[in-house]
Amino acid sequence: MIEIIQGDITQLDVDAITNAANSALSGGGGVDGAIHRAAGPGLLAECRTLGRCQTGDAVRTRGHRLKARFVIHAVGPVWRGGDAHEPELLDRAYESAFARAQEESSIRTVAFPALSAGAYGYPKVQAAEVALRSMLRHEDAFDRILACLFDAQNLAIYQRTLERLRG
Repeated sequence: MIEIIQGDITQLDVDAITNAANSALSGGGGVDGAIHRAAGPGLLAECRTLGRCQTGDAVRTRGHRLKARFVIHAVGPVWRGGDAHEPELLDRAYESAFARAQEESSIRTVAFPALSAGAYGYPKVQAAEVALRSMLRHEDAFDRILACLFDAQNLAIYQRTLERLRG
């Protein structure tokens, strides 16, 4: 089941949350910074053992001080106008995140922010389309997939997009 909610992803009681990570896995602004702050310094220490993560890829860590037991760090693309393979890279980031979740059989619920749609400048409507198409492909593999949006504008975009994709 796919659920679309507005809220703070760091507060969700799910098996795994997905982080809109940078390739250095070093924390930063937006969702990434919020997750690192909520999880505590152990998350950054664990991330430092992993090295870098390329755009379109994802890695999994423990959740540390979060309610979620795991954090899946997915690196989406920076929007460069649409001609730098951004849709493919964003889809690959979601697919990589789902692959990391499926490697751990205890992950039955997973939450996602709007990858790349914040500081990376990906157009919100197009980002929602890529995200929800990926979520629909994996819907049967999990008990719950949540799209956790921070603001009402993204919430409405995701709700309209899911309704249209479901027909």
